Amino acid sequence: MTATAPQTNPVRAASLASSDASEGMSYLENLPRKVVTVYLPLIIIMIVLLFPFYWMVITSIKPDAQLLDLQTSNPLWVTEPTLRHVEKLLLDSNYPRWLWNTMLVAVCATFLSIFASVLAAYAIVRVRYKGAQTVGGLIFLAYLVPPSILFIPLSTIIYAYGLFDTPFALILTYPTILIPFCTWLLMGYFKTIPYELEECALVDGASRWQILTKIILPLAVPGLISAFIFAFTLCWNEFVYALTFISSNHNKTVPVAIISEFVDGDVFRWGSLMAGALVGSLPLVILYAFFVEHYVSAMTGAVKE
Repeated sequence: MTATAPQTNPVRAASLASSDASEGMSYLENLPRKVVTVYLPLIIIMIVLLFPFYWMVITSIKPDAQLLDLQTSNPLWVTEPTLRHVEKLLLDSNYPRWLWNTMLVAVCATFLSIFASVLAAYAIVRVRYKGAQTVGGLIFLAYLVPPSILFIPLSTIIYAYGLFDTPFALILTYPTILIPFCTWLLMGYFKTIPYELEECALVDGASRWQILTKIILPLAVPGLISAFIFAFTLCWNEFVYALTFISSNHNKTVPVAIISEFVDGDVFRWGSLMAGALVGSLPLVILYAFFVEHYVSAMTGAVKE
């Protein structure tokens, strides 16, 4: 006489599985545990990230008396806010000109780098040839070369072509540090696009340029936005090349200008320095606020590959 195995009710099994899953996550429903594991780390991270901006804001609106007298005034708060530092920054200095120089250099260098990176990433990933992955790895290794080494030979080239102390000196040298990483980023995103779309276009008689402009690029918009944000941020904050290749006051960019113009020997004009840093960071904050979702999705796609 053979014994038959007991049959399990599918509905009962599903209910048991769901109950086990709910029990597995039930520890998050406990308020004290949730405070320790979720809310407290988030609060600490927010304080660490936002405190520099808070310090810049209160320093830029503090009177000079409170900036220098730390014995009687609270360094973490301001009692008599003033806009004198911001007014001095915008009206009594060349800050608008420095801001325009930074924007011009960042936009031009970013578009130039994105154009070259798109062509390089498409050739490495979509055009199948021997040694493509090796070329991609070598391009990314070029990103690891520190700018402090590259600016020495680049300065010789800049002097030879008569580009010293002009915005073109920065527009043409920034791509040397932007193209490697942007190419690597776009390579990872291009790999997520199905090859079947490209093969169908080739069967229909499309050229490589048509495939790139009409199929690949429209599907890779999040990746392009991410590469643009990265390149624009790096151009906006770059210091070494701007300090080396630009000497005149009216051609300087914001990071170099606020350090060289608002520091007199060992005297730091902290109000104007913080006001310049705060105003200079606003374009990047606005840029990230509008495109942060595309930036995260593109970075995730690149890391997966």
